[in-house]
Amino acid sequence: MFETVLLATSKVATFVDGRPLTTGSGFFFERDGRLFLVTSRHVFIDEPSQHLPNRVEVRLHVDADNLADCVDFSIPLYRDGRSAWRQGEDSAGPIDVAVIEIDREALPPNVVYHAFTPQHICHPGDGVHPVEIGSPLLILGFPLGFHDTLHHIAVARQAIVASSFDFRFQGRGYFLTDARTHRGTSGSPVIMRDTSNDAALGDLPWLLLGIHSARLDMATRDMSADEALGLNCAWYADILMTLTDGDVGAK
Repeated sequence: MFETVLLATSKVATFVDGRPLTTGSGFFFERDGRLFLVTSRHVFIDEPSQHLPNRVEVRLHVDADNLADCVDFSIPLYRDGRSAWRQGEDSAGPIDVAVIEIDREALPPNVVYHAFTPQHICHPGDGVHPVEIGSPLLILGFPLGFHDTLHHIAVARQAIVASSFDFRFQGRGYFLTDARTHRGTSGSPVIMRDTSNDAALGDLPWLLLGIHSARLDMATRDMSADEALGLNCAWYADILMTLTDGDVGAK
């Protein structure tokens, strides 16, 4: 059985005009008939490293019976000199999540994809879908760009919830995961299998908990004596309800 969730993710390649820069991960989110690409904000722009792309490409499947048949779809990051994406903030400061709307009319005919919706978002503390520390998760993405290059689909890394999901870690808008991750995983969906057979989830029986952002480390770690923590931050997915509300054509 093919996992539909693999068609909800895409590698995100960044460019300055025709010059390739880096790759990250992203996923599709649908709300009120509008389609969005979600990724980490630093995939779109990262001022400290002077990562300043002006467009991204995602790879879209165009034949449900032949996943090797794909096209690259370009999305401009700026319109009329202004950023076309929306990024998040909360009371603790900036959030490393960004969304950009995809023009449905520009999509290739017969495009094949799946998208998360507001019904898939797992909200901390809502009691509907309890998330306990140690709960098993998956992080779907493209670590170091690695993926199934024939069928153009992501790979999954196992993870667990490593901090209380109901309490924002150190007051920030993220929780911790314990997983092996690499560069290129930024923007990946952090998901948990739904076991309630919730019909509202349709043919995508997964709960969207967060968006993977970065590995965490300690400045005091002895590089020769101590292993890396193996912990990561995942921004809560409920920020998508703010970022996709109304006009998404600006910061």
